[in-house]
Amino acid sequence: MTSAEAAPLVELRDITRSFPGPPEVQALKGATLSVAPGDYLSIVGPSGSGKSTMLNILGLLDRPSVGEYRLAGSLTGDLSDDDRAAARARFIGFVFQSFHLLPRRSVLDNVLMPMLYSGVPRRERESRARDALSRVGLSHRIDFLPGSLSGGERQRVAVARAVVSGPKMLLADEPTGNLDQTTSGEVMSLFEELNDDGLTLIVITHDDGVARRARRRIRISDGRLSEL
Repeated sequence: MTSAEAAPLVELRDITRSFPGPPEVQALKGATLSVAPGDYLSIVGPSGSGKSTMLNILGLLDRPSVGEYRLAGSLTGDLSDDDRAAARARFIGFVFQSFHLLPRRSVLDNVLMPMLYSGVPRRERESRARDALSRVGLSHRIDFLPGSLSGGERQRVAVARAVVSGPKMLLADEPTGNLDQTTSGEVMSLFEELNDDGLTLIVITHDDGVARRARRRIRISDGRLSEL
């Protein structure tokens, strides 16, 4: 079965997210989106367009005010906070603009951290962390602290941390925002290698150049989605 024929990994149906006022603000307005396993799409829009709200909904960090979100076929609206955390650990990896690495822990320890919560057996954790770091080209940096790395290396550590538990989907929020053009291209190429191996990739960005690399492009403007 190809990704185009597979049941959606992500289904948003008429999602609205409102924040109380006065005046009330609708950050998302009737958003509908379907993402197949192995898909690669970008969500592009300017500051204030609703990108962060979309990220929070997709990542189960926030709940819609109206509408349905199905992840791997299961409704998420009635999940408890603990069940949502378990679903995040099982299905979703995150990469952020600001890396969010622990500054006083080694590169290896940073990559080991998410496996404490994702159910990976203890005996497998270090080998998986080392394999993930090898995949992103950082086997020679495992004992370094994040502060001694370049921006591109820190983002590679963040990618290794995001994928080490074997998520089905990677959400990348402005992943090149703190990187120069050359390093940005290297990080995006790394994402695309992971996508070629079957990882579903959603990149949220304001950068049209980054957005155009995706196979599908979704524009968000004033909380509304349109496919380009």
